[in-house]
Amino acid sequence: MKKLFIKTYGCQMNAYDSARMADLLAPLGYAGTETPEDADMVILNTCHIRERAVEKVYSELGRIRKLKDGRDGRLLVAVAGCTAQAEGEEIIARAPAVDLVVGPQSYHRLPEMIARLARGAGERVEADFPALEKFDALPQAVSDAGVSAFLTVQEGCDKFCTFCVVPYTRGPEHSRAPEQIIAEARSLSARGAREIVLLGQNVNAYRGTDANGKSWSLAQLIAAIAGIEDVLRIRYTTSHPRDMGDDLIKAHGDIEKLMPFLHLPVQSGSDSVLAAMNRQHTADQYRELIARIRESRPDIAFSSDFIVGYPGESDADFEATLQLVRDVDYAQCFSFKYSARPGTPAAAAKKQIAESVKSARLDVLQKLLLSQQDAANEAAIGKTLDVLFEKPGRGATQIVGRTPHLNPVHVVAPQSMIGTIHPVRIEALTANSLKGSLA
Repeated sequence: MKKLFIKTYGCQMNAYDSARMADLLAPLGYAGTETPEDADMVILNTCHIRERAVEKVYSELGRIRKLKDGRDGRLLVAVAGCTAQAEGEEIIARAPAVDLVVGPQSYHRLPEMIARLARGAGERVEADFPALEKFDALPQAVSDAGVSAFLTVQEGCDKFCTFCVVPYTRGPEHSRAPEQIIAEARSLSARGAREIVLLGQNVNAYRGTDANGKSWSLAQLIAAIAGIEDVLRIRYTTSHPRDMGDDLIKAHGDIEKLMPFLHLPVQSGSDSVLAAMNRQHTADQYRELIARIRESRPDIAFSSDFIVGYPGESDADFEATLQLVRDVDYAQCFSFKYSARPGTPAAAAKKQIAESVKSARLDVLQKLLLSQQDAANEAAIGKTLDVLFEKPGRGATQIVGRTPHLNPVHVVAPQSMIGTIHPVRIEALTANSLKGSLA
C-alpha cells in the first residue's frame, strides 16, 4: 500500500477537492497519511487569493524538496488548485521537486498523469477548464464523509471583481446537474454525514439543468436535499449579494433544515469602493437585502468578508465600512488587507494604499468585528441550543459539536452521541468556543 499526503490551503472547495483527489487515487493503491515523511506522494492543494498564500506554497515546496532529495528522488510531488492553474509552468521552473501540476478543473486527470509520468511521457501540467468533464469523470466517493460534509454544486465565477483571481483560476460559472448532486448527498448521508454544506464560488448563482431540461435554483436544490431523511442540517457558502433570489430568501423561513447562518460577503461599505471593485451593488442595497433575509428568518446570524486598503480607499470610505458593520451587527467575519494579485485590474490601479495605513485600518475594523462576535457569543450563555455533535473533544469524556449558528460547543458526553443532535445548555464562553452541558 502506498501512502498519500495532501496539504490543503484556502477555501472549503479546496477541502472538497482534496477529498475527491484521495478518492481518485485510492484505486491506484494510495491510502492517506498524516505526514509527508511517511508519504509516497505529496499533493499541495493550493490557494491563489493572496500573495501570502502563494509564498507559503513555495516555502512548503522547499521543505518537500529536501525530503525528496533525502530519498534519492523517490517521492512523487504534485501541486494542485488555484496556484497551479495560475502559475503552471512557472511552478515547474521555480520548484524542480514538483513532478505534476494540475488545476482545480483538471484534477480528475491525476491517475492518467501519474501513469504517463511512470512511462516517461506526456505533459506534466494540466490546467484546462473542463468543469463538466471533471464532475462526469469523478468516481463514487469512498472516504468517510464525517458528520459535516462538503458538497460542491457550483464552480467558477462570472462576476469579475477587480481584486479577485477566481474567474481566471476556476473559470466561468458552471452548475452541476441536480440529480448528480442529490445522489452524492444521499451517498454522503449513507456514509454518516448528517450536515451537508453546499459549496460554490458563487453558490447562490446555482442554475443546474436536470435530465428533462428544467432549470433548478439553489432553493429548489436545498428543498430536495432536505427531503433526505438522514440529512439533518443544510448550509451553503459562499454567496454573492447579487444572486440572493426571492425563493432563496423565502427558503430560509420555510425549510427547517436550512440553518440560520449565512456568509454573505460585501467587501466594503463604501459605494465608491464597491463600484471600483465591480461588485455591482451599493451598500444600501446590501443593507436592504440583510433586512429582507432577517424578515424571513428573524434568528439568522450573518458573517461576511471585508477588504481594507483597496486602491483609492479614503478615510471616509473606510468609515463607511465601519458604519455598515455597525448597522448589520455580524456574528463573525473575515477581514484582510488588500493584496494585489497579478493580472487583476486592481493591481494596476493608481492610488495604492500604504501598508501602514492598511494595517491601521485593519486593526480598527477587527476590533469592531471582534466586539460584535464576543457580544453574539455572550448572548448564547444561559440559552439551550440544539447542537450537532461532530467529533471527540480534548479529553476522553468530551465531544464537540456546533450550534445552528455555527458556534463550536464543548460538552461532557459519551462519544456515542457523535452524529446526533441534542439540546445543550450553554454555560460559559472560552477563547474560541462555547461550553455547555446536556439539557
